[in-house]
Amino acid sequence: MRPRGFGSWTRTEGERTVYYRSWTWRRLGRWALAFAGLVLILGAVGVVFSDVRTADKAAEASAPKDETMTLTVPKMRRVRNIPVYNAPASNEAALHDGTLHVEGTGFPWQDEANVYIAGHRLGYPRTDSFLVFYDLNKLRNGNRVVLKDTEDRKYIYKVFHRKVVSPHAKKVLDPLPGKNVVTLQTCTLPNYTRRLLIQAKLERVIAKKPRPAQASANKTG
Repeated sequence: MRPRGFGSWTRTEGERTVYYRSWTWRRLGRWALAFAGLVLILGAVGVVFSDVRTADKAAEASAPKDETMTLTVPKMRRVRNIPVYNAPASNEAALHDGTLHVEGTGFPWQDEANVYIAGHRLGYPRTDSFLVFYDLNKLRNGNRVVLKDTEDRKYIYKVFHRKVVSPHAKKVLDPLPGKNVVTLQTCTLPNYTRRLLIQAKLERVIAKKPRPAQASANKTG
């Protein structure tokens, strides 16, 4: 029997000669390595998503006991650590002394939320409500909105949407599926008959770093 050009080596089994294609085996070896690499990548992705889910649950579990927040918008002249009170939309006292987080809407430490905050366009002199949202209309996509909770965690949002709605619109209070957003609301000028809404999406959370003494105590305790 004349050898065929299948490869670089053969093996004889009794009277039968078996020919091997060395290039085929090399290709199979490469496929095996590629498959093993893919398995490792998928495993790593699974670990990452597991960590994200764990982080989400941890965020829910670590909600502060006091729901009061402060609001800072660097592009707005008068919004620097303004108090945000949690109260019903009809609570004028909360609006008188700062801004109002509409009761029943979400919080920044939740996985999916619409943190709905209303503020006066004019407000009351010598209070934190005075002209607080007067220049809300100047915010543009990409501008930052910062909320801080009572445990000094900062929630950094970026503006992505604006619209004007009727004062009777209710769906604007609903969360957006799979997102954590903050909605800032004020009256339109000059007649105050409609509502200007600015929405920003949560980009990152900055937790307060423990002091060195606190860190040491945690390690030894």
